[in-house]
Amino acid sequence: MNAEHTSHTARLSNILMSEDKVGPQDVLRMRKDIFRDGIVTINEADALFAINNTLEQTCDEWHEFFIEALTQFTVFQLAPSGYITDENSAWLMEAISRNGIVETATELELLVKILATAKRLPATLVQFTMLQVSVAVLNGEGPLARGGELTQGIIGQAEVELLRTIMYAASSENALAISKQEVEVLQQLNDATNGANNHAAWQGLYVGATANYLMSVSGEKAPSRDSALAKQAWLEDTEVNHTGFMKEMVSGFGKLLSADFFDDIFTSSHVMMEKIWKEKNDGLVTSMHQSEGINAQEAAWLLARIHRDGDINENEKALLRFLDNESQAIDPSLQTMINQVA
Repeated sequence: MNAEHTSHTARLSNILMSEDKVGPQDVLRMRKDIFRDGIVTINEADALFAINNTLEQTCDEWHEFFIEALTQFTVFQLAPSGYITDENSAWLMEAISRNGIVETATELELLVKILATAKRLPATLVQFTMLQVSVAVLNGEGPLARGGELTQGIIGQAEVELLRTIMYAASSENALAISKQEVEVLQQLNDATNGANNHAAWQGLYVGATANYLMSVSGEKAPSRDSALAKQAWLEDTEVNHTGFMKEMVSGFGKLLSADFFDDIFTSSHVMMEKIWKEKNDGLVTSMHQSEGINAQEAAWLLARIHRDGDINENEKALLRFLDNESQAIDPSLQTMINQVA
């Protein structure tokens, strides 16, 4: 941290009545200080991250302010407004993590909020956010693991639905299909937990997301993320209380995530997805369905991953059967393996 960043951290830290805790009055004074000119600067953003790392006791007001200020800065005040560039994504990932691991639940919620708010963002940022769930499951690290609700080495229902939420939050004008980076996290989890007593919902997410990626010729012609991520048809059903459904699904995290977390994500992301799809014409929808085949390159990618551990597990068999039933055309190299497990 340079001298200018240090001075801003010291200035904002002096607002706090205590070095390691923040209360509602502290937040009110800090909010007035930072938003006095309507702009959050890069130095103030870095200072907020630095202060958050030192706090042992926080309050709801801090949680709300931290996410609001840093979402405003990252999405709307870093140019270009509304878009997350590779450079800005790299700054965010460095600022929000230590050795690639996000340390607090507040910072994890900030990441997902940014995904849900930005119009366009790098797939690597979505992958980075998903990896926070992965390190909790596989390594027992990060705020999700410290919450004490998860079992290391097993993908439970809460982890499945949080992954689904992160991927759904990433819906944007350049993310109508699941990306390779997202699928690679799911592949890693599937390999590492092969044989574990994972929740039944895991297979559905793994198969749906991986098939969506493989059946997509390009991002513009891909099947919708909604259909790939839906547990059943609940994303398209306007009578379903989406946020209530998700809150119930992630009850395994206890009180780690805030009460309005899923309301915020599903409100902003679902509205964005509806707007994007309304702008797509009938011709694009037709070409989208015509593109649902598995070419040689995609087949080679999947075969390499299936052969990586020398075993075809049940989730991979389910994926192969799904592709066999749903794909318009499959490269012969992959069709041979499908015929073996069908």
